[in-house]
Amino acid sequence: MLATLERLEKKSADLQALLDMSAEEKDEAARTETEREIEGLAGELSAFEVMTLLSGEDDSKNAILTIHPGAGGTESQDWAQMLLRMYTRFLERRGFKVEMLDFQAGDEAGIKDVTLEVTGEFAYGYLKSESGVHRLVRISPFDANKRRHTSFASVFVLPEIEDKLEVEIKDEDIKLDTFRASGAGGQHVNKTSSAVRITHIPTGIVVQCQTERSQHKNRESAMKVLRARLYQHYREAEEAKLSEMEKTKKKIEWGSQIRSYVFQPYTLVKDHRTGRETSDVEAVMDGEIDKFIEAYLSKTPDEAGKAKTPSKIPSVSEGSEIEEPQRANRTKKEEDEPRRS
Repeated sequence: MLATLERLEKKSADLQALLDMSAEEKDEAARTETEREIEGLAGELSAFEVMTLLSGEDDSKNAILTIHPGAGGTESQDWAQMLLRMYTRFLERRGFKVEMLDFQAGDEAGIKDVTLEVTGEFAYGYLKSESGVHRLVRISPFDANKRRHTSFASVFVLPEIEDKLEVEIKDEDIKLDTFRASGAGGQHVNKTSSAVRITHIPTGIVVQCQTERSQHKNRESAMKVLRARLYQHYREAEEAKLSEMEKTKKKIEWGSQIRSYVFQPYTLVKDHRTGRETSDVEAVMDGEIDKFIEAYLSKTPDEAGKAKTPSKIPSVSEGSEIEEPQRANRTKKEEDEPRRS
C-alpha cells in the first residue's frame, strides 16, 4: 500500500513537471500526451482511494448477491432484471467472476428472484453498499395508458463463508495446568500429575482430560476436544454475524429505499444515504455505479483507511473542475410523488 502511494506521488510530480515544460515550450503534442496520462493517473488515484477504504473484516471475501422484486408483479419483476443487468455489467467491468446460483423467471417479464456468487478480491467490500431497497420511477412500458409507476426491488449482499473453518491454536493463547487425576484408574493414575487442563485465553473455553496414564496422551486428547469446541464457537459466531446482517434487511416499501432511479419526467439517480446523485441514468444502468460505492465507503468512518492519497493531481487548465450533471428544471407538478404500482 505504501509503495503504491509513493509511486503515485512520484508520477504526479513527474506529470506536473512535464505539463509545465510543455507549456513553456508551447509543445502542443507533448501537452496532449501529458493530459492523457493525467487522466489515467486520476483513475489510478480513485482506485487507490477506494482500496484504502476496504479494511473491514469481511471486505476481502467473495460475495453472495440476491435480488428480489417487491409488490407490483410484472413492473417490479422487470425492475429486478434491470438491476441484475446493471450489477452484471459493473462486476464484469471490474474483472469479477459471476456465477448464477439461482434464477426464477417472472410470469410475463423480468425475474422473481436471482442469486449470484461473485468471486474476486474485495468482492464483498465493493458490493456491501448495495444492500437495501432500490426504487424506480418511470412511465411503465406495460401500462397501455402510459402512466407513471413506482417499483421497488431489494438487493442483499453477504460475505461468502468458507465451508471448512480452520482452527488455529497458538501456544501463547493457551494456558496448560496439570494435576493429579481423581477416581478409578489405578495407583499410577492417582499419584502422578498426569491429568491436563487447557484454557483457551481469547475465548475462555476450558477443557480437561485425565483418563490416560500419560500426561502427553491426556494433552493430545484435550487439544482434540479444544479444537472441536473452538470450531463450534467460531461457527456459532459466524452464524450470529449472518443473523445480524439479516436483521438489516429493509421492507420493500415506500420510504425504505437507499437509492432512487427516476427515468421520467426528468432523469436522476440519487443515493439517499450519501446524497450522491447524477442525471446520467443510462450510464448508471449500464453498470457505472463506482461513484455511489465510493461515496458510501467514504461516508463510513469505521471503515475508512488511514493512508493518505496525494493532495492533488496536475490540473490541465487553471481553474478547471469536474461538475456534477445538473438535474433538469422541474415544475411543481413534476415534483409531486408519482403514483405507486
